[in-house]
Amino acid sequence: MSHPFVHPYVPNTAPESRRAMLDAVGAVSVEEFYADVPADLRLGRDLDLPEPLIAEQDLVRHVGGLLRRNRAVEPGRLFLGAGTYSHAVPAVVDEVINRSEFLTAYAGEPYEDHGRFQALFQYQSLMGELLNLDVVNVPTYDGYQAAATALAMATRVTGRRGILLVSDAHPDKLSKVRDYVQPIADLHIVPTVDGTADLTAALALIGPDTAAVWVETPSFHGALETAVAELADAAHAAGALLVAGTDPIGLGVLASPADHGADIVHGDIQSLGLHPWFGGAHAGFIAVPDDTRLVMELPSRLFGLASTDVEGEYGFGDVAYDRTSFALREEGKEWVGTAAALWGIAAGVYLALLGPQGMAELGDTIMSRTVYARQALTALPGVGATDGAIHFREFVVDLRDASVTAPGIVAALRERGFEPGLALDDMRLLVCVTEQNTQTDIDDLAAAFGEALATASKENAR
Repeated sequence: MSHPFVHPYVPNTAPESRRAMLDAVGAVSVEEFYADVPADLRLGRDLDLPEPLIAEQDLVRHVGGLLRRNRAVEPGRLFLGAGTYSHAVPAVVDEVINRSEFLTAYAGEPYEDHGRFQALFQYQSLMGELLNLDVVNVPTYDGYQAAATALAMATRVTGRRGILLVSDAHPDKLSKVRDYVQPIADLHIVPTVDGTADLTAALALIGPDTAAVWVETPSFHGALETAVAELADAAHAAGALLVAGTDPIGLGVLASPADHGADIVHGDIQSLGLHPWFGGAHAGFIAVPDDTRLVMELPSRLFGLASTDVEGEYGFGDVAYDRTSFALREEGKEWVGTAAALWGIAAGVYLALLGPQGMAELGDTIMSRTVYARQALTALPGVGATDGAIHFREFVVDLRDASVTAPGIVAALRERGFEPGLALDDMRLLVCVTEQNTQTDIDDLAAAFGEALATASKENAR
C-alpha cells in the first residue's frame, strides 16, 4: 500500500493538514494562490534539486562533508578583507550575546524585553560617542543597507535626486545602493585621482539638483579622504548633504566624518566584536546629529531612555515610533523589517570593553601595521603602490611589472598557508592588515611573496 510523502522538516505536508488549511480559506487547491502570477513567469516543473535526506543521520553526514571542505586560515596569515575583517573578538563578547535572553530575543516590545532595549540603548550611546553624533539607529541588516538608506534619507530631506559618489566604493555596496535608490535618485560617479576624491571635478558637479555628496573613508581600497571638509562646505552651500561611509574600528585615531561636516554617517559594525564567519556577521549603522529633519527621516527603530512614575527609575523604549514602517505599514517612508539587533549588543559589549584608550591603541596598531605592510610589499621587485593616499587597514599593490599576476600570487601563497588578499583583476591585489597580523606575520608574508615572485620569474625565463 502506498502512502503520500510527508516531509519530516517541512510543516503541513500531510494531506489532511493541507486539506484543512485549504478548507479554512475556502480554496480548492494551492494553485489558486498563484492565479495572479502570469504563466510565462512560472517554472512549470519541479525545482532541479537532489532527493531530500529523510534520515537525520544522513543529513548530519551530508552537512559534515560540506563543512570538511572548509579550510581554516590562522589569523596571522589571513590578509583578506574587502568588507569582512578578521579582528580580535574578546571572549566575553561571545559569552554575553550567547546568553538566552539576548540570543533568543526576537522583536519584543517593552512589556517583555526591557533588557534588550537597554542593551541597545547603551550600544547607540557608545556609537554616538565614537562617531561624535547624537543619534544612532538600531542596526540595519548590513552596512550596504545602511548606505542605501542614508542616501535615500538625503533625497527626502532635500527633495532632490542627485547623488555624487566621489570615493572608491566597494563594488557590491555600490550595486546595492544603485538598485535601491534607482527609483528616487540619479547616481553619478566621480572618478578618483590618486586614490581619493577629485576635488576639482566634484566641486564642479555639485549643483541645485544635488541631494548628497557621498564619501567613503576609508574607501574600498583603504584610502582615507582628506578633503571631506571642503566637500561638506560645497555641499552645504548648494543646499545638499554630505553623506559619509566609514568603519568605526579606526575612529580611536581618525576623526569622525562628522567632525569635518558630514550630515549623515553610515557603515558596518562587523569589525566591532563580530567574527568573519563565512562572510561575516554584518549589521549597519546610521548616525545623525540631533536635527529633527534628519532624525524623523530615519526609518529604523531608535531606543531611548525615559523616566517612569517611580522617582529615580528609568525605562527604555522606542523614540518617535510613529515614523517607522512598523507603525505606518505601507505608508512608511521605507520598509524596515527585523534588524540585526544581536550584533548591536555584541558591538556595544566590544566598545565597553575597549573604551576610548583601547580604541585609540587599536587604531594606532592597525595604522602602523598597514604602513609597515605596504612598505614591505612594495619593496619587492616588480611590486608597486597604486596611489599616494594615506591608507588604513587596506591597500592595493600593483603587479604590472611583476613576474606573476594577482590571481597567480593568491594561488601560490595559498599553497604556503597564506590568504594574501583579494585579486581585483590580473594586476591588482587588495591586501588587508589588522591587529591580528603582527610584524612577524607581515615579514613572513613578504618573504613568501618574494619567493613566489622569484619562482615565477625563473619559470618565465625558461
